[in-house]
Amino acid sequence: MEQKWPQQLWIVRHGQSAGNVARDTAEAEKQLLISIAERDIDVPLSGLGEQQAEALGDWFLTLPLEQQPTVVLYSPYVRARETAQAVLSRLDKSSLVSVVADERLREKEFGILDRLTVHGIASKYPELHEQRQHVGKFYFRPPGGESWCDVILRLRSVLDTVTREYRGERVLIVGHQVIVNCLRYLLERCDEQAILAIDKAADVPNCSVTSYAFNPALGKHGKLQLDLCNFVAPLEASGTPITAQPDMPAAPKA
Repeated sequence: MEQKWPQQLWIVRHGQSAGNVARDTAEAEKQLLISIAERDIDVPLSGLGEQQAEALGDWFLTLPLEQQPTVVLYSPYVRARETAQAVLSRLDKSSLVSVVADERLREKEFGILDRLTVHGIASKYPELHEQRQHVGKFYFRPPGGESWCDVILRLRSVLDTVTREYRGERVLIVGHQVIVNCLRYLLERCDEQAILAIDKAADVPNCSVTSYAFNPALGKHGKLQLDLCNFVAPLEASGTPITAQPDMPAAPKA
């Protein structure tokens, strides 16, 4: 039977963004609102984020040509697009099968909680704050926003596209922290408890690589097998500092 999965799948979180920096400042000063003028979709990489994205691109360039990505899918948010472009600038264009900005890879939508700090959520919407603590981030959906389940639903569609159009290819996905974790939920067949334990243990470092290789010996027709998890060695090797910061807006850990 024909192989269903890509030969290799990399999932990368974007580099540090200006929003990450603004969020840290707002949290440290116990402000209610993250001070940033752009829409979330328009928030660019910070200076450090640009360095991280360049280092990530350099790491992909060190791979032999036959091991480099042939497909690049990325969130249309500026910080993810800039990260993807740093990698694309180093790849052999003649080897690329497809490069797509896919809105299904966008950041989780926060609705009325957008740009609020943890303190801001508790102060402005105490009932929602209490409800979220009770329900947990996996199922809690803020008004006008998404739960993790909502994100997972659109990512199921992404994986349908990947298995239909890119089987046997080497696919790079560039997105956001929640995208990395929710794809892990699907690919590793987690349940709520398992994925929230992963999320609680540590943030996904900016520009870290989580990857899966196709193993034909798994299951009846082969499956993707985890071979790298939040891999930051290429950035460390380049001398670029690593930071692991949640995307905006901040939210309490489940």
